[in-house]
Parts: sequence; structure tokens; C-alpha cells
Amino acid sequence: MKKFRRVLDGLTTSSPGGTIGSPSCGSAAGTPTAAPTPKEIDIQETLVSENFQLCKTVRHGFPCQPTALAFDPVQRLLAVGSRSGGVRILGRPGVDCFCQHESGAAVLQLQFLINEGALVTACADDTLHLWNLRQRRPAILHSLKFNRERITFCHLPFQSKWLYVGTERGNTHIVNIESFILSGYVIMWNKAIELSTKTHPGPVVHLSDSPKDEGKLLIGFESGTIVQWDLRGKKADFRIYYDEAIHSVSWHHEGKQFMCSHSDGSLTLWNLRNTTKPFQVTFPHGKIQKDARKESCKPILKVEYKTSRSSEPFIVFSGGLSYDKAGRRPTLTIMHGKAITVLEMDYPIVEFMVLCETPYNNEVQEPYAVVVLLEKDLIVVDLTQSNFPVFENPYPMDIHESPVTCTAYFADCPPDIIPILYSIGAKHKKTGYSQKEWPISGGTWTLGSHTYPEIIITGHADGSIKFWDASAITLQMLYKVKTSKVFDKSKPGEDRAAELVEEDPFAVQMVSWCPQSRIFCVVGISAHIILYRFSKYDANTQIVSLQVRLQCEHEDVVSPSESENNPCFSEPGSHSPQHHHQHPASPSSGTPEGLKDSIPCLKQVVRVPPGYQAELVIQLLWVDGEPPQQITSLDINSAYGLLAFGNCNGLAVVDYLQKTILLCMSTLDLYGAADPYQRLTRSPRRNRQSTSGSTHISGTLSHTYIGPGRKLSLPTDLKTDLESRENSFSRSRSSSVSSIDRDTKEAVTTVQFGESYGRKTDALPTPCLWVGTSLGVVLLIPMSIPTDQEERMDEPVTIGPSGALLMLKGSVLRFGFLDCTGALIQSPYEVWRDHNTPEDPDRPRRRKLVHFSPSSSQDACGEGHLAVVCSERQAKVFLMPSQSCLFVHNITESSFVLRADVVSVCNSVCLACFCANGHVMTLSLPSLRPLMDVNYLPLTDMRIARTFCFTNGGQALYLSSPTEIQRITYSQEMCDNLQEMLGELFTPIETPEAQNRGFLKGFFGGNANTVDREELFGEAAAGKASRSLAQHIPGQAGMEGMKVAASGAVGEIARARIALDERGQRLGELEERTALMMTSAETFSKHAHELMLKCKDKKWYQF
Repeated sequence: MKKFRRVLDGLTTSSPGGTIGSPSCGSAAGTPTAAPTPKEIDIQETLVSENFQLCKTVRHGFPCQPTALAFDPVQRLLAVGSRSGGVRILGRPGVDCFCQHESGAAVLQLQFLINEGALVTACADDTLHLWNLRQRRPAILHSLKFNRERITFCHLPFQSKWLYVGTERGNTHIVNIESFILSGYVIMWNKAIELSTKTHPGPVVHLSDSPKDEGKLLIGFESGTIVQWDLRGKKADFRIYYDEAIHSVSWHHEGKQFMCSHSDGSLTLWNLRNTTKPFQVTFPHGKIQKDARKESCKPILKVEYKTSRSSEPFIVFSGGLSYDKAGRRPTLTIMHGKAITVLEMDYPIVEFMVLCETPYNNEVQEPYAVVVLLEKDLIVVDLTQSNFPVFENPYPMDIHESPVTCTAYFADCPPDIIPILYSIGAKHKKTGYSQKEWPISGGTWTLGSHTYPEIIITGHADGSIKFWDASAITLQMLYKVKTSKVFDKSKPGEDRAAELVEEDPFAVQMVSWCPQSRIFCVVGISAHIILYRFSKYDANTQIVSLQVRLQCEHEDVVSPSESENNPCFSEPGSHSPQHHHQHPASPSSGTPEGLKDSIPCLKQVVRVPPGYQAELVIQLLWVDGEPPQQITSLDINSAYGLLAFGNCNGLAVVDYLQKTILLCMSTLDLYGAADPYQRLTRSPRRNRQSTSGSTHISGTLSHTYIGPGRKLSLPTDLKTDLESRENSFSRSRSSSVSSIDRDTKEAVTTVQFGESYGRKTDALPTPCLWVGTSLGVVLLIPMSIPTDQEERMDEPVTIGPSGALLMLKGSVLRFGFLDCTGALIQSPYEVWRDHNTPEDPDRPRRRKLVHFSPSSSQDACGEGHLAVVCSERQAKVFLMPSQSCLFVHNITESSFVLRADVVSVCNSVCLACFCANGHVMTLSLPSLRPLMDVNYLPLTDMRIARTFCFTNGGQALYLSSPTEIQRITYSQEMCDNLQEMLGELFTPIETPEAQNRGFLKGFFGGNANTVDREELFGEAAAGKASRSLAQHIPGQAGMEGMKVAASGAVGEIARARIALDERGQRLGELEERTALMMTSAETFSKHAHELMLKCKDKKWYQF
């Protein structure tokens, strides 16, 4: 705990220009200025560096670029591997774990050690890894790196510790899973094929042990060669040479026949009694042409042959369609008896797997579902119903249904908002799903004690908005809004707007949401803003449309030659804001096409369902065929009824209650006579039209993600700036006069409403608008808002000339306000009320406002409040109304801040920053002491930069891939509780016993023959493998495992207790069985003795 006492000598009453030029604001932290009246601030800071630790919590969404699939039929866990080396392990809702290979190599294949709590991954760098899943954070136990051969296929028999590994050279190696050491037993390709064969059989594409005999290994080579290898005799039982390349092989459970899929779209069925030719050849999708030839078909990439007791076998395969129809969607075909069902998929099939009741390959399989992994989706098909419906996916796999363009994160939401959004969103859910429970139900997860309501909002390229329940580290879809519905898309005027954004004219650029008032605001990429109100009732409404022109006028342009000899401030008269109050939005008479170039809004009255209902649309106008500049900042305040936004041309303020525009002017005009750079307007560049308003944005970055495949008609300078940022985030910039090249335009990078002091002489706080620009200037615009409800709807809101001017280095990113005790001052808001509720004459509806005035709780501390301002380079804390700079901290010199927020952590407040070089930092408030600085993401890309956002409770998120949201925490308390919040992957389950197949089947050779693999592959029999062939790498379960074990000690103790209970239970069962056997033996002995006594005196002929 640290106590700060500052004697502030700086309560000066000098002009705003003098305040900006004061050296105290740019010098060392806390340098005071002279003041006649001393004032003491007493703030106790409770946050220390020990309160902070950065770690990943959970990842949501669909695994990006998936490559492999595996399923544990006993634990009922699903694993998905990706091209970037990630592995997602999924169980019941809440059980969702992400693992990452440090090498980043693509995952080729996954193999569960069924019911053992372990997973083997084979990666593209020819390395095998063994993952321990018996802890909440899986870790690698062993790795084995192949040096001379490339891995192509792996197979691990059920309840075996020997892993078969096929390679590109056609050899098969055997790895001991327990020690991860290579066996000396090798099946060389030249031994597997006949000596007379002159060609190489190709890479190994399939390995499996015979269901009939574990000592027989079936090896499939890419060229079409199939060999059954006798592991005991070290020789081939039979060899099959087929003309077509093999893609996969699947056994019948009896082990007497198997099925192959081929590159010509055929399926071949082979019987072990006669391997000279296939027992059956079928082209499932090949039709016979007029010349009696089969039409050519695409390869069947995988086939699975599964048997059922109650019905015909299931044959499931992917691919195999004919080439005749171009553009056909990828398909999964299910052949059940004579019925053939073709399921069309939205995306290419990466892998599929049939889920069966038994883990034994020599029993009737009883398939019940098919998991299909697509390039951008995961679906599960129910095989138990004749129409093959899909299961409703409980995971949030559709985040990327349309590319994510922006994100927002809200912690500690009002508790009633989530149930309301869910109840309305549930009415629009799809139907037709399977009625059965989701089959991937492994693991355990319970709702932890450290949970509170959290909501994540994602904006998308198609204009849709999704609300997600993010409470308790899960993610569930709540509600969806389609912003495109407010526009009339049938009008021809959209053609010109399509030039701006060719494919996605409705893409969401940013959102602003007030959870308390439920007011929601959306900024679109076509420079439009939509205001929504929430209602539980449907209504007939007409959307009001306002057109705003934020462009440079001809008469406003002053050529540079006219201003060369006049370095003084410009006259305030011609640029006063009051001149723009009357007709700020009317387009000039010279641009009649300005309205038709914008996407037209719906004009007629429309029926809107319950939920978020559009009330107001604000559109920036096209001028002389030039598109408007994109909106870079937005804030809405429900208590004031005002909305403010800005772009690189200027600022606009809209009264959304009265549907009027209050202010619309360029940034330069806002200064009046107080321009700190002493600039004058000049003509735009000669290669552009004079009213285009195009300019280079100096020092600003819009926090939006522009999806691939879309064209933006941006100014050339802006394109160059964005491209240079995408190539490197380490470019240093300067906010000096020379670096801005004396541009006439500066972007409005952030705006925020709040109760503050617009001028130094103000005695009481009033509604103000804080405006930050790309040149590091902060403007305060005071406002006068009628307090009476009736007057508020009739009387105009007046905006005074800009008051205070403050300066920082770099573009201004964020404002925050503290009272003189260091507590966060929230923005005032209006309590939500439903505007569509039936009228009650006895209870007139009135607006209920909640204000957090800076002076409300400061009787002991005096008047005033602290303003926290963060820019790309530095943070400053000012005392209002004196505007004295109390503290300043230079955050970075070599990089720049992308995102900054004033957040509450551990019942206190701090400033959290995310830099372009990947550093995540926290600073104490108000002293700006560095508390944490972690180099989290060394290689930051634009997607992460534009979607990173902080929230209260020490949490943050970003889009880690186009399809996944990564949540992180920077709170030590949450890191400590994370083990409790995560789900358990492994649960102790007894392995199902193999079926007793009966005496007759065993007598006639129906039972599977077992083999002692230890005897065959162990070092005593097979010797040691060559050291140069593969290198064993111990896993990092060293320190990491110790940390996990330490943090998850409770879970380990619980598991040990469960294991002991199970052992005791088994011992008890054994004891019971022994007692039963003894009782049975005694009974048998008694009956035998009685029989002996009965027959003792009888002669032989009496029997």
C-alpha cells in the first residue's frame, strides 16, 4: 500500500494556450506549477505488481485450418488438430481445452490412448508427442523426432503400448508408448513386397491389426499394394497388387474381409480366402455411359465399414462424386443396405469418423453417429434415425459464420440482461435437430464460485451483430441482430456505395453499448451509424434517417500563399461552432447526387420483432462522387440523449431524442483561436478534387478489422499508412509539427461524454464532451442540457465553444475519470424502460437518470476530479478544473499503444495498455507506476491489433485466428482460480469388458488370437533401434508439470482419492466374489457328501 500526498501549487487561471505550452506537462512526472492556494490530495493505492499475472484462460470458436480428428469412445472426448500446431480437446459443454505445439508444425494425425488419459500427436516436422490429459492443462510427457524418415501414418491398437508408425519410404517402425523409445523391430518395405517387384510401393497410407489375429498387421501402400504381415513369423501372409491408388482401408469386425477406397472413386471388398482379385468392386456414384463405360469419378478419400446387430452394415465414405457436374458441394455418403444417402456439406471435408459403442475392433461395432470435420465447421450426424439428422452443436463453432470485424467485451453486466437476450434469441433458433443428447460428453465441469455476468459482442462483415454469454469461461450464443435489414437493398443507388465496399457494404466497424440503458449503437464501414433500442414487444416503427456532411467546403479553403505571412491564430469569428448549428447537415447545391450515392434506408413503416429495434440511422454523405471517410470514434450517452462521432475530417454531435444534429464541423474549426499548432486551412492536394476531404491520417489507427477480399476506396496516403503498419508495428512516429507536415485535417480518434469542468473557472461539473485527436490534442466541449423531461424533448441542447485544451504525445486513445479518492467515475446513464409498453394513464412514464457526479462523494476532499488520458505514446493524469498535470508516464518510445482502457481490478483501478510490439502493460492510478509489463505477443498482426479489448475483472480478449476468440487474464487472483474454473478432461471410467463370444465360435476359430507384443518388440527380442533414426526428447512436463501439479493439487488429491476408492471398491468386489465362491464350494461339497451317503450301500445294478 502506498500513500500519495501532493501539494498542488498549480491552480492557475492562465489561458488554455498557456496550459498547453506549460513545460510541466511534458517534463518529469508530477512536476507542479506555482499556485497561491495549496490543496492536498490523499489517495491510497492498493494495487501492487503481485496482483498481476498474464495467462491464457480459454479459447472459443472453430479450430482454424483443421487437419486431423480423433475420438476416445470410452472417455467420449474429441480432439481436433490444426495446421498451426494447435490441438483442441472437446467434451461436454464447459470442457474445452486448447494445446499448442511449440514448433507450430501442422498436426498430421491424432491417436487417443483409449481410456488412458493420454493423446499421441504426429506433426509435420516428423515428431511424435505424447500428451498427458490427466490434468486440466495438458502437457507433453515425451517427444520422438524422426531424423531420416517422414511420418505418414500411425496406428495404436486398443489396450496396446506399441505404436505402429508408417513412413514416406514405405517402412513401418514401432514405438513403445510408455518410454517413447523406438523398437529394433522394423518392417522394411523391400521385405514386405515381393523381391521380383521392380517399383517402390510408395508411402504407407494405412496400418491396422487384424480383428481376428493381433499378430497380423495390414499395411497399405499408396500405389495400391496391400500386405498382411505376420509379426511373429516376420513374413508376408499375402500381397495384393491393385491398379488404383489406395486412400484408406477398413476391416469387417470378423476379420475375414476388408474394404478399400481408391483414387478412381471405387470401393473394393477383399476376402482373405482369395486375395488374387477383389470380391466386389463398386462405383457408388459412377453411372454407366452410352458406350457402356463408367464415367470418371473423384477419389474416395476415406471409407469406414461398420456392422450392426439389428440392421445391415453401414458404409460411410467421403468423395467419389462424378466429374461431370462442376461446382458440386462436398458430400458424405452413407450406404445402409440398399439405401444410399448423400449429405451435402457447406465446406470441404477434412476428416470424418464413425462413432461406435465398443472400443474393440473384433466386436459388432454398433455405429451411432458420424463426426464430420469440415474446413470451417464441425457437425455430428445421427445414424440411429433413418433421415440422418444432425445434432445441435453446443460449442460456439459459428463465430466466423461471417468474418469477425470487431469485438467488444463487457464484464459485470446487469444480471437480468443475459436471460432477457437469451429468451428473445431462443425464438429464432433453427429446428430439425436430432432429439438425442450430444454424443461428445466426456470430462466434468462445474460452475465455479468466481463467476459473474459477462457478454462478448462480435460484429461481422455481413452487418450482423452477435451477443454471446461469456460467463464462467464458457461461450454461448444469446442473440443476433442483422443491421442490413434497416437498408433498402433493392434500390439502384446501392451500386455507387458498392464501389466503397465491394462485397460487404454493411460490415460492422465498431459498436457502442450501454448495458444499463440497453442502448446499442453500430458503426458500419459505409460511414453509417445505426441506433437501436431494446424492447420486449414487437412494434410498428419508422426509422428516422439523418444525413451528415463531414467534408471540406470550397469557401472554407484558404490557399497556403494567403497564410504565409500570418503565423498568428486564426480569427475565431469565422470558425465558431455556433455557425454550424442551423444547417450543418444540408448537402451543398452543387452535389445533387450526394444522397443517391449512399445506401438508402427503409422509408416505410416496418414491423419489427422483440429485441433490438432500429430507431435512427445516421449516414455521412458522398460529395462529388467521393465516398465519405470512415468513422474513427463513437460514444453514446443515454442520460444526455446524445451521440458523438468523428472521422479524419471532423466531429459531429447528434441529439437522438429530438433526432437533430447539434454540431458538425472540422477538427480545426473546433479550436477557434486556440489552435496549438497555429495552422490555417489550405487547399486539398491538387491530384484530388477540392471538396473530396481526403487527407493523410497522421498518427491514428482505427480499431477495426477489414476482412479479406474487400476493396476500400481510401485515400492513397491512408492506404500507404495502413500497409506500412501491417508490414511492421515497430515504426516510430513523432507528433511534432514537422511530422504532421502541417496538414489541415486531424482525425478525431476518441470521444467520451461525462460530467466534468469545461473551463478552469467552472465551480460545478456540467455535461461535457471530451474529444481526442490524432495529433495528441484533447478538447473539452461543455454542453447545456435541459433537465426537465418535457423541456428535454422540446428545448434544444446548446453546445458552448471548446474549453480546455490539453496535449500529449501521439494519437489520443482513451479517457477515464476518477474522483479525488481514486475511485472510478462511471458515465451517467438512463435506466432502461420499454418504449413499447402499453400506456398506463395513472403511471406516466418518465426517464430515470443515474448520475455519478465528481462532487457527489467528495465533501471531505473538496471539488474536482482526476482525468486520465492515454495516447499512443504516453499517459497523463490531470486535476480538473485546474487542468494541472499531476502525473505523466511515457509508455513506449520504440512502439505505440494500440488499445488502452481504465479498468477495475481487485477492487481498485488501473490503466491497461496493449502495445504494437505485443507488450501488455498495467499502470497504477493515479500515479501511473508500472505494475506489469509482459511481452505477450511478439509478432502482432492486424487482426489481433484491431480486435484486442480489455474489460473489468482483469480480463481481455482478441481474435487469435479468423475463427477463434482467445480470452486472457492479467489478474493474479483469476490465475489462481483458473484451475477451479477449467473442466476436467479425464474421468476415471472402467473399461468395458470384451464380449464372450461363446464356445462354438471359439472352437471354430472365431475368437481373436492374442499376441505378446512385448515378446516381439521388446529390447530382449528385437534389440535396439539405430540412434540416428530417431531422437527422444523429454517432455516439458518438468517445470510446467510441477506448476500445474502445485496449482491443481486439490484436483490431484481428488483423483487419488477416487483411485483409492475404486481400488477399495474392486477389492471389496473381489472379497465378495471370493466369499461367493467359498459358499458355492461348501454347498457343492455338502451335496456331494449327501449323494455319496445316499449311494454308498447301493449295488451297481441298482443305479
